[in-house]
Amino acid sequence: MKCVIQTGLTASLFLLATLSTVVPANALEKGDWLLRVRAIGISPTDESGGISPDLTTSGLDPQSAIVPELDITYMATDTIGLELIAATSKHNFETTGALVALGDSAEAWLLPPTLLAQYHFPTKTKYRPYVGAGINYTFTYLENAKRSLEAALGPTTVSADNSLGWALQAGMDYDISDRWFMNIDVKYIDLGVDIELNSGGVIRTVDVDINPIIFGIGFGYRF
Repeated sequence: MKCVIQTGLTASLFLLATLSTVVPANALEKGDWLLRVRAIGISPTDESGGISPDLTTSGLDPQSAIVPELDITYMATDTIGLELIAATSKHNFETTGALVALGDSAEAWLLPPTLLAQYHFPTKTKYRPYVGAGINYTFTYLENAKRSLEAALGPTTVSADNSLGWALQAGMDYDISDRWFMNIDVKYIDLGVDIELNSGGVIRTVDVDINPIIFGIGFGYRF
């Protein structure tokens, strides 16, 4: 995932530099709507706690994912925007510690709609950097145990709760025409879930802090 992020960032910066002498500046205005479509890499930064009560030396480590993302921003003023982000991603969870040999042991889908207040710097150039902060609520769904876990614990159902947390963002738009622009974007989301493993009535729980860094590259259109 680190290689994907570094390659994407290098390619984006190269393209922005190549176009920098072609397109005139196009400042944002109050009432503008910005629609962006990105490819994002989701890289968890934390691992889980132990699986309680009897497998405390093992945990479930969330894995990275690459998915599309859609967001829309409304400019409340010339510099203040409100952005709503929507994406969904499937994540595998690898066992760690004493159960590390099991590999991928569970999976779950995450749907993390995020609302951010942004400040867009009035650079009066084609480059339009911004920063944002806001709130995230993540829904979990389609949780499932893998065969490796069921081979070790018996038939197992997996359930995970939802998550409420904060989010931070930094990014930049680059105008390639009056309406179209390129975008690069980095976010950090405070995201943790409690996962329950039910193996024939034996209940085990594990606290998983995912806390991903999300890097995105894409295009946008201004209405």
